[in-house]
Amino acid sequence: MRLLPKKTNIDFLRYGKLCVGLSIALLLGCIVALVLRGLNFGLDFTGGTLIEARYSHAVEIPQVREALREAGFGDAQTQYFGSAAEVLIRVPPREGVNTAEISTRVLEALRSGTGNADAEIRKIEFVGPQVGNELVQDGALAALIATLGILVYVAFRFEWRLAVGAIAATVHDVVFCIGVFALWRIEFDLTTLAAVLAVIGYSVNDTVVVFDRIRENFRNRAFSKATTKEVINASINETLARTIMTSMTTLLAVIVLLGWGGPAIHTFSLTMVIGVVVGTYSSIYIASATPYFLGLKREDLLPRAKEDLDHIP
Repeated sequence: MRLLPKKTNIDFLRYGKLCVGLSIALLLGCIVALVLRGLNFGLDFTGGTLIEARYSHAVEIPQVREALREAGFGDAQTQYFGSAAEVLIRVPPREGVNTAEISTRVLEALRSGTGNADAEIRKIEFVGPQVGNELVQDGALAALIATLGILVYVAFRFEWRLAVGAIAATVHDVVFCIGVFALWRIEFDLTTLAAVLAVIGYSVNDTVVVFDRIRENFRNRAFSKATTKEVINASINETLARTIMTSMTTLLAVIVLLGWGGPAIHTFSLTMVIGVVVGTYSSIYIASATPYFLGLKREDLLPRAKEDLDHIP
């Protein structure tokens, strides 16, 4: 079964400026959302108490929130967890109040405020605010180190213009994924951070495959008279089938996780779905177009001749 023709001849760089401009506009929107709305950090980062409560039958979230507000927990975040009879409650840190006291007061509020005396606490977790701050710093540092490592690796293996393209694509994918979470106020937790780091690896892997073909074609005598644009377009077309098949198989897996993986990995799966789609796009229109606009030439990727030292006595 063949999804694409055996040989394609699509002029991808024809729309390079348009796509780069569109990406810049979207990234600016994501940055504005991050600055104005910020990330909705989960309990892993902010600290506090996580309580899982269960009823014998379905309960309305507005009713639960009102009961918690009357009990002095108006800042608590409440959502369904698994079913309409299971509620996940996040209570921010409170000075001078221990976890046991918080859970007791929450349970009383759930039973009296909702009129359901059968409510029960299934799970309680506590994360200190200091631990949350350390996790934010460590997560940002991990993403920064990964990005710098990619820059050094691609610069040494290929050429600095290609390294800039790889970094541009990686930053593009990461900012877009995080911007979506900021724009729709989706909870950002440790599993989301893990997915962002996975997106970085996926994006770079896809980009390096295209870069390898670009370098090979620049050194191929069959392309000795071709322009830089023609070589890059040919390289993208030659790896297009591989790129699409890799993206589709990965996307199918993460879509299954998103639909049936449960709440525990929901944000991880969502980030991966966004990252795979955006990463496939960026490997073509960001990673490959950037070095072209920076003036990449055949001479930049040809092997350097070794100095002949035989004449030295």
